[in-house]
Amino acid sequence: MTAPLYQYPHKTLLGRVVAKQRILAHVRATATLRERLRDDVAQITWHAKLAHNTLNLPGTFEVPELQVFVITLKSDDLHQDVLRAIDRAIPFPILFELHGARGIRVIAAYKRPSQADPSKWVLDDHYASSDWLPAETPRQPLPTAIDLKQLYQQLLRSLLPAPARQGEALPDQLERLKAVESLKKNADKLEKRLRNEKQFNRKVEINAELRSIREKIADYDTRS
Repeated sequence: MTAPLYQYPHKTLLGRVVAKQRILAHVRATATLRERLRDDVAQITWHAKLAHNTLNLPGTFEVPELQVFVITLKSDDLHQDVLRAIDRAIPFPILFELHGARGIRVIAAYKRPSQADPSKWVLDDHYASSDWLPAETPRQPLPTAIDLKQLYQQLLRSLLPAPARQGEALPDQLERLKAVESLKKNADKLEKRLRNEKQFNRKVEINAELRSIREKIADYDTRS
């Protein structure tokens, strides 16, 4: 998925380096997580804070502030466990920029206050991501929005592989896209089984399963 890189207004910029130990202190740090932070991450920078006092956009209950973190990589990419650790340590929605030898990649997971306990945050298990973009890619102004919630949703939707339907709420769009992704994985497995299957009767059965899944995918993609 290709998404634009955004130019964050000067007043929002912080440029504060975040010590890895500060992240580890707020999560249950496994040995693997510590190794990934050590081996894959050169630096974590709190790049920008998008808030009412920095962007002149009102916050909302769902999005009182939006943070932008830049992670400078030692390796070619970053395991999502590291992003989850940072997301769990910071009580606000975060947009990540990964900076490395391959360029810049923007990545984020939908994050919202818990309905059961508004002091806690619920993090979606799926991270949406742009493609790797050249570091010299021109940056665009932030999209126009009436508040931080709308801005956050626009930034997240710019990372998703397909647009929203008319009037579709972001959580519904995310659930639909996850369902499509799961169906496509099942279709890939069936296609592999079909190629390897020798018995004609089994080929017929697998083909029927595959046709049913493809119809469901088409329904998700075309239903309004």
